[in-house]
Amino acid sequence: MSRIALLANPDSGSGEAQEVEREVRELGAEVEVFSIQDAERAPESRPDRILVAGGDGSLGLAARVAAEAGVPLGVVPVGTANDFARAFDLPDDPAEAARLGVEGERRRGVEIGLMSGEEGGGRRPFVNAASLGLPPEAAQRAHGLKKLLGPLAYAVGALRAGVSAKPVSCRVTGGDGEELYSGEVWQATMACSGHFGAGSSVQADPTDGLLDAIVVEAGSRLVLARRAHGLRRGTLEGQSGVHRGRAPSFGVELDGMTEFNVDGELCAREGTVRFEVAPRRVEVVVG
Repeated sequence: MSRIALLANPDSGSGEAQEVEREVRELGAEVEVFSIQDAERAPESRPDRILVAGGDGSLGLAARVAAEAGVPLGVVPVGTANDFARAFDLPDDPAEAARLGVEGERRRGVEIGLMSGEEGGGRRPFVNAASLGLPPEAAQRAHGLKKLLGPLAYAVGALRAGVSAKPVSCRVTGGDGEELYSGEVWQATMACSGHFGAGSSVQADPTDGLLDAIVVEAGSRLVLARRAHGLRRGTLEGQSGVHRGRAPSFGVELDGMTEFNVDGELCAREGTVRFEVAPRRVEVVVG
């Protein structure tokens, strides 16, 4: 009998996470349940695998805990956007995803990004992307629409943000100090999987041990529709005024307190924010 540590976030989606424990037990596994807030305690149960039931915002911490414990991570996407599951072609049905997480044999090593400046001096983990500029504005404007519109809320939020959001001033440098871009931007993204916003994406390889930085310099608001189209098609990097870098770490110097969207969760930072790849990958069950 396999031992499963289940990390559940009952606030994600419509509460499907509460049903995952029953699904896992019906598969014959021994289960111990931990809230996302108590994820660091999950290795105490000596699990064979860690299973996380939640939205994208729950995955970074779950991935870091699984990587540090040296056990595979199964993902049951019960959030609204579920961008990580889309990126790795994971089932969107909770029961099917639970079965895959418990019984699947094929794994893929995935890098974990770390963002400095967490309260208490720690680093915030993420598996998709951390962005400033339009993405956090769009997430704020989509928040109250999720129950009504589901994933479409993100598209509506992005449209609203594009109409009224202001550019953000920052300086982005690689780990060696080489400048990627300095000035006003519509968006600056540090990407692992590169998927966010319920279907938007930037080009990134989540298995190469490097972060991909994509910076969209500010300009006429009239070109934002073309930027949005590029994000939906995964072709943004081919547009003029878009800068791309790839490195183990990046620094982002901010001009005052600035909002970030980190795997769908909002947080604010000031000063210089560091982004780097965690020393250990997480083995995600994908098949």
